[in-house]
Amino acid sequence: MAAPIVMFDTRPAAGERGAAMPSPLVIAALLTLILGSAFAVIQSSHECRKLYTVLQQLEADQWHLQEDYGRLLLEQSTWASHYRVERVATRELNMQAPVLTERKVVRP
Repeated sequence: MAAPIVMFDTRPAAGERGAAMPSPLVIAALLTLILGSAFAVIQSSHECRKLYTVLQQLEADQWHLQEDYGRLLLEQSTWASHYRVERVATRELNMQAPVLTERKVVRP
């Protein structure tokens, strides 16, 4: 025995309305919104890449400045060492430590 064939009627029944096609104006508005959204995503991605490039440059500058700062601290400690200060005082400024008998204690 063969199975019965069932046919579906796709026409709207009496009193029902079929699916209405949206107007061309609505389709144009939706298409415009979709394109605007796509361009906004493109612009946002571009700005993000530009800002990331700026960030990388600033980080490189920071690294170079940290290097320079470290070198300057080393140079400062070299110039301010007690040995160098004493050597400059004795050789270039002709200074000498006072003799014990020349020292005086001043009380307030």
